[in-house]
Amino acid sequence: CTQGGQMKAVVMAGGFGTRIQPLTNSRPKPMLPIVNRPMMEHTMMTLKDLGITEFIVLLYFKPEIIKEYFKDSSDFGIKITYVVPDDDYGTAGAVKLAQEHIGDENFIIISGDLVTNFDFQKIFDYHKAKQSKLTITLTSVDNPLEFGVVIANEEGKIEKFLEKPSWGEVFSDTINTGIYVIEPEILDYIPKHENFDFAKNLFPRLMREGVDLTAGYAEGYWRDVGNPESYRDVYDDILTGKVNLNISGQKCVYPDATLYSEEEYDLDKSIELIGTVVLGKNVSIAKGVKLNNVVIGDNTVVGQDSKIRNTVIWENVHIDRNALLDGCVICNDNEIGKNVTAKAGLILAEGCAIGQLVTVEKYITVWPDKMIEDAAIISHNMVLGSRYKNSI
Repeated sequence: CTQGGQMKAVVMAGGFGTRIQPLTNSRPKPMLPIVNRPMMEHTMMTLKDLGITEFIVLLYFKPEIIKEYFKDSSDFGIKITYVVPDDDYGTAGAVKLAQEHIGDENFIIISGDLVTNFDFQKIFDYHKAKQSKLTITLTSVDNPLEFGVVIANEEGKIEKFLEKPSWGEVFSDTINTGIYVIEPEILDYIPKHENFDFAKNLFPRLMREGVDLTAGYAEGYWRDVGNPESYRDVYDDILTGKVNLNISGQKCVYPDATLYSEEEYDLDKSIELIGTVVLGKNVSIAKGVKLNNVVIGDNTVVGQDSKIRNTVIWENVHIDRNALLDGCVICNDNEIGKNVTAKAGLILAEGCAIGQLVTVEKYITVWPDKMIEDAAIISHNMVLGSRYKNSI
């Protein structure tokens, strides 16, 4: 996109992830695992494949977790500069703080909490062809209410911008994906040390001052992972092949399944695999287990005769024998006793211990560090307290 390929990427990774609690209890949203890799890593590696090697990562909430994972970033073949604001300056205000690191080349801004397979090269080429100062990548979605709706004329000039409209105001299903290609002079329109947002403040200011904003339409898969449902939906889309993401590890094709694994596994013949199954490192799967569209993280044990489908399991989880799990998100460091049944949409935050013979009813969320007694029937979300008794 620029001479000498000097383009940098600015990754917005500072959000609190409030709406997606309790998944973000112990980690910021961009670090939520998508097929055993942090969400933001997938996007960064896609950009790396296009020759972008310099990343500026804007942190705020739990910055140490992101730094600890990427470390000096040399293992990833990229260079990361971390910028941690001392206050919440909004989306544009946070980018302003990184101005000295951005330099005088154009750059791409991307959110750390989305999953997409957009063709970024097309976005860069379009920005260049239009000689645009700021290109906003748009895409069509089924429900535009949650996003900023954008309307542009035939030349791609943006005429109207509406942040999170109501149904009466929806005039388009094309929304702002939060992916921007920006020329460095645009940073001069952002005040320093002031809460300043792209959509609410910067774009209206640029339009008032006669700076054309360009709409670039992208086709493909794009999902903002904002709440536990969308996290579950992304997995559904990956495991059913609706979106092709780069799943790391060895690939092994079975009659009814494709297995991706971080290391060589010699699975017992009694184990049945269906659909897409992803195994991290040091995973132990006992005899008679049935896995159907399942992602399992590192250091996890699945006990004998357990049946698990449409489920994502993070790391350090121990599942005893004869478990029945469907549509679940099981976070890290959990103990699940024998004969536990959770047939529809359990979200189990980290550090919980579920006793044996426990039944979990539909779409229950259990917050971190809970103890659930043997034979309990969980019929409501468990947010407060530390123990769920079987007499309730």
